[in-house]
Amino acid sequence: MKPIVAPIVAIDGPAAAGKGTLARRLAATLGLPYLDTGLLYRAVGVRVLEANGDPSEPATAEAAALSLQPRDLDRSDLRGPGADAAAASVASIPGVRIALLAFQRDFGARDGAVLDGRDIGTVIFPDAAAKLFVTAGLSERARRRWLELRAKGTGADIATVEEDIRQRDAKDAARAAAPLKAAADAFLLDTSAMDADTAYQAALTFVRSRIDTG
Repeated sequence: MKPIVAPIVAIDGPAAAGKGTLARRLAATLGLPYLDTGLLYRAVGVRVLEANGDPSEPATAEAAALSLQPRDLDRSDLRGPGADAAAASVASIPGVRIALLAFQRDFGARDGAVLDGRDIGTVIFPDAAAKLFVTAGLSERARRRWLELRAKGTGADIATVEEDIRQRDAKDAARAAAPLKAAADAFLLDTSAMDADTAYQAALTFVRSRIDTG
């Protein structure tokens, strides 16, 4: 692992907790690059589906991860129930996580970064200067995801959305490879009753207490 020469802000948490929106705002404020690491797994999963493969089959998923290109993260089909399920499947495969490890570490080691995902503070950058674990209640997360899908014109029943998130939570927490959990030294931020601005201010205050922004 290369030495970290600029601050790393690690933001982990379950689906639809608001960590992506928060991470992007923090990156812009702090002048740091931003990486949504979940897109890596979504892109791998979608590539497998595109080839009519099974995202839960290790060899197929590992091959897709090894051939992943930065441009794959710009695809327009990386959101939605199908991509969610495929991402959860490939993310449980140790070989996929190993294949994507260098991509994530190289991204952060160059100029520092804000990265969000599920194992940034526990596996990817365990020595990050600032770690946050962003969460919210299941029903609130389902409501947010449902609104997001509806805004994109994707018809979805909110009960189905909630069940999809429940299953993703269970899969993320139970997997043997880098299960979803808060790092011991992470700042726990429950956004259930917070709007985006309140969550952002709380996170920014914590991050600034942990890093020198110049």
